[in-house]
Amino acid sequence: MNIQEQIDSYIQSLPSWQQDNLKLFRKVLHNAMPDIVEDWKWAVPVFLIKKKVLFAMSAFKAHTKFNFFVGSIISDQHKLFNGGLDSKKHRSIDLHEGEKVNEQKLIDLVHEAINSVK
Repeated sequence: MNIQEQIDSYIQSLPSWQQDNLKLFRKVLHNAMPDIVEDWKWAVPVFLIKKKVLFAMSAFKAHTKFNFFVGSIISDQHKLFNGGLDSKKHRSIDLHEGEKVNEQKLIDLVHEAINSVK
């Protein structure tokens, strides 16, 4: 099984609300940077730019998590980050069942993260 199939399988194993969240994040990342590299690390999907892990996504019992490994250096003008706020580098968006993230604001945040490493 290749990495893309492994990520597909991971997503398909989740409840539908978690699938929807992770599919959205994955789509936003690929639309923002079509040559982003998918990989598997720490038992979750990760996304690399210039061979550096920039994003990860994961599902937990009660929430999904979108990790931004450069979160501390971007402005988050829409105030989407709600996890890892005291971390020196990382920030995350945690979504519980029934919660949604504004897709356009997420796109803005992803672009800001990608531009921070170009």
